Amino acid sequence: MNENLRIFFFGDSFVQGIGDPEFRGWVGRVLAETGRGITAFNLGIRRNTSDDVLRRCWTEIEPRLAPDADHRLVVSFGSNDAVEENGVVRVDPDRCLDNLATILDGARQRAIAPLIVGPPPVVDAGEPHLRRTTALAERMAALCDTHDVPFIATTTTLAEDPIWRAEVLAGDGAHPAGGGYRRLAEIVLADRWHDWIAQPRR
Repeated sequence: MNENLRIFFFGDSFVQGIGDPEFRGWVGRVLAETGRGITAFNLGIRRNTSDDVLRRCWTEIEPRLAPDADHRLVVSFGSNDAVEENGVVRVDPDRCLDNLATILDGARQRAIAPLIVGPPPVVDAGEPHLRRTTALAERMAALCDTHDVPFIATTTTLAEDPIWRAEVLAGDGAHPAGGGYRRLAEIVLADRWHDWIAQPRR
């Protein structure tokens, strides 16, 4: 692993770690298991959609770039895109996929290696939201495959996870506490994370 590794985490409240009394979320737990020598930036914002992430992504990254650093980008969105408001989803699935493709193209142009973490489920939003989020995650995975970018699926596993569900339902209906974020971190760490971190600098 490059000793000068900078990782930018972009996304929504799940990236930010809302609901965790330890203020670590899944990002902090993944970093704790990754090793030293990492400069990490948690740039998650509550209620952000893929539109929001695309709009702010490069303007927030560019001031944080460092000469000779190995820059990485972790993106996780989609749960808010799939929320229905006044009978319409916040972001159409096709536009969400276009946003993701634009981010991946921008990362390639800047020689920044990306990794995508699929959208977690929002338990309180019910089955229709879960179906939309699951379908969106499957399309995101297919898009990442065509771009040769690692995609880590979370939606179905967390929707069926008793710790995630119990903590979400005991909280605000969307966000878990420490145990749920630990489960999400375990999914990320078990699926391609270490290989991605170890890959040579672009």
